[in-house]
Amino acid sequence: MRDIFRILVAEDEEDICEILQFNLESEGYKVDVVHSAEDALKKKLATYDLFLLDVMMGKMTGFALAQKMRKELDITTPIVFLTARNNENDLLTGFSVGADDYIAKPFSIRELQARVRTILKRSSHLATTEESSVLELGNIGLDNKTKRLIMDGKKVELTRKEFEIILLLAKNQGRIFSREEILDRIWADDVIVTDRTVDVNMTRLRKKLGGYGQYIRNKAGYGYYFEV
Repeated sequence: MRDIFRILVAEDEEDICEILQFNLESEGYKVDVVHSAEDALKKKLATYDLFLLDVMMGKMTGFALAQKMRKELDITTPIVFLTARNNENDLLTGFSVGADDYIAKPFSIRELQARVRTILKRSSHLATTEESSVLELGNIGLDNKTKRLIMDGKKVELTRKEFEIILLLAKNQGRIFSREEILDRIWADDVIVTDRTVDVNMTRLRKKLGGYGQYIRNKAGYGYYFEV
């Protein structure tokens, strides 16, 4: 966990950048700003703890930038979209490319600061937890060395795919993953699978978790997430 969190703001409206930088730095964060997705890609993205991305920016949109970061650059850092477009299709698109949250314009600075604090607190806790081989969440644990689920002190055997799915969700607790994103992350590109494959594996996982199956949740129309 870093002593000072670093945030990158990618927003093409300079006045909004100034407002965000001033108010977030007043909270103690180190904030860098860029005015295009292309300039964001010139930064050392792995050094940041949070990205605030405007959706509509010049040639490359915030959606396209997020997709590139997630799929090509393997950046798992939390992403929050800033947008005046908050209809259902845009929300679905945002979550499908890896968004952790949405903040609609015009936004309240106090609300934005609160959401940033919450996301950074959650992600830093998970990073600290991951230093050990066992990720503990509620009454279950995931041993990344043995690839086993530990529930109420007992070992539960999972298939490799089942373990990879629950580890992905548990490491990003609260973040929604679409079926498409789960397929992209868990199954190899040369394997032909469908969205139904994800649903079948989720059903099996919930069954093996027994009463803790409720930890794996589904937001209709969006995807799956893990929450204790």
